[in-house]
Amino acid sequence: MEDDSYFEDEEFSPIRSLLGLLTFSTILPIRVYTSIEYMTKLTWCWPFLHIFIGILAAACGYVALNFLHLNTFFTAVIVYAFLMIITGYNHLDGVMDMADGVMVHGAPERKIRVMKDPSVGAGGVATLFLVASLTIAGLYNILDYNFISGIIICEMVAKTSLITTALLSKPLTPGIGSYFMLETTPSNYLISTTFVCIISFLLGGVTGVCGALGAIVSGIIIAIIARRNFVLANGDVLGMSNEVGRLMALLFMAVALYFF
Repeated sequence: MEDDSYFEDEEFSPIRSLLGLLTFSTILPIRVYTSIEYMTKLTWCWPFLHIFIGILAAACGYVALNFLHLNTFFTAVIVYAFLMIITGYNHLDGVMDMADGVMVHGAPERKIRVMKDPSVGAGGVATLFLVASLTIAGLYNILDYNFISGIIICEMVAKTSLITTALLSKPLTPGIGSYFMLETTPSNYLISTTFVCIISFLLGGVTGVCGALGAIVSGIIIAIIARRNFVLANGDVLGMSNEVGRLMALLFMAVALYFF
């Protein structure tokens, strides 16, 4: 990654940095690059960028249900596939790598070596299968209630889970993940999460706020697991937090939809 154009030195531009974040986390043909230092200064804005991705996924689900007349399960699978493809499977390796590191016995140094190993073990494969299956089940559940806006919410707050973990973790350097952690401060995290909760309420009422709460809880849990196993955290940990955050948001919203 040393020659990646994200590391080019240039003047800081908020718009360019936001577009750089979107380029970094999706396959959209934006092709706007900036240095990793400048791009990560706006990490707290990441959830708001993924509102757009959530809207695209929700539109995909709406078309599948109402125009193609597909059943709810098939639609849930299509929505999940769409989210994975448009984000370039960006965090799935993090799910597998962190799971492998957690599963192995030994000191944090050994666990980190396993997590950074390019090969994937049984624990990583099984964890990815569980996270993917449960996420599809969560999408199926909210679509059963015709809660299409829940798709937008879960994609937005997945990034809230990620920055929650970033806030609570000590970075493993060098690595791209360390830049995101160092730029996530209590003040910008509070601003980001406050607006995320407001948007979640506007989109889904109490159920939407429950989704945001689920993502925050997920971020805290992943940060605790990472600290206990690795002491330090890297991009793989953040990737795990993103995917589990989406899952936990769906779980919390599914429960809320039943009661509210």
